Amino acid sequence: MRSAESEQSGRKGKVVVVLGPTASGKSALGIQLAQRFNGEIVSADSRQVYRGLDLGTAKVTPEERALVPHHLLDVADPDEVYSAARFREKALAAIEAIASRGKLPLLVGGSPHYIQLVVDNVQVPQVPPDMELRRRLEQRPLADLVAELERRDPRAAARIDRRNARRVIRALEVCLLTGRPFSEQQGAPAPLYESLLLGIHWPRAELYRRIDQRVDERLRQGMVDEVRRLLAQGLSHERLEALGLEYRFIGRLLRGEYENEAEMAAQLKHAIHDFARRQLSWFRRDQRILWLEGPDLERAAAEVERFLEESH
Repeated sequence: MRSAESEQSGRKGKVVVVLGPTASGKSALGIQLAQRFNGEIVSADSRQVYRGLDLGTAKVTPEERALVPHHLLDVADPDEVYSAARFREKALAAIEAIASRGKLPLLVGGSPHYIQLVVDNVQVPQVPPDMELRRRLEQRPLADLVAELERRDPRAAARIDRRNARRVIRALEVCLLTGRPFSEQQGAPAPLYESLLLGIHWPRAELYRRIDQRVDERLRQGMVDEVRRLLAQGLSHERLEALGLEYRFIGRLLRGEYENEAEMAAQLKHAIHDFARRQLSWFRRDQRILWLEGPDLERAAAEVERFLEESH
């Protein structure tokens, strides 16, 4: 999908990636860098694509969006399944459009798989979902699913986040529907872009404090009412379970599975701590990431300047 000019010159366009665990400050740093380097932001968040999922996904506000153009926010209804293949197609198209305007594309988010699709040009198997098969797989213990994936596709099992049930189920689904290993259908040709990967690091205790503070703040802002509105609009509790921890836990609160909001919030915070550890575990595998101590704008800007000045 490179532009004609890039194809003729044999040069790759450049993309800056701002990544890190939840609540690390990615969105704010991305906006600051985009303002400084005449850029536009492509969201790499698997839930911020959905309309109405605002507080629960920590989506940037309308005021923040007015500062810098953002792409791939609010592009699907929450009852749709926005696939990784669809994300890749739209993200690459957005990056091309940004570059064609002479601006710098910044990919900002915390979904490792989505970032990998763009940075490494990973191909997504074009296998439509089989909802009945998924329901059957979802009823099995995750450990059993991982063991079956190891038997059917050891390469995929070695690379996948084994604690992410959705990813494990998708890999198995492709194996079972096609009769071929998922990994064989995930080809990765040469990357389309040169990428600078900037990660935001916090000491573990400080990251947990930031997570807890953000949960409390979003609850004060009306995150429970946001979930009530989604349910009133016809979204099912089953679908809420698939839309991430905040929607899962609040949905259970509204079904009466917690004594009160405080109990739900305490358990939600611990679950997000665990999620952040998994994000970091995945990111730490990638030796290309330059880690910042907090959202260090000056160091990040210096790295971007160096990156943009480098010849292809």
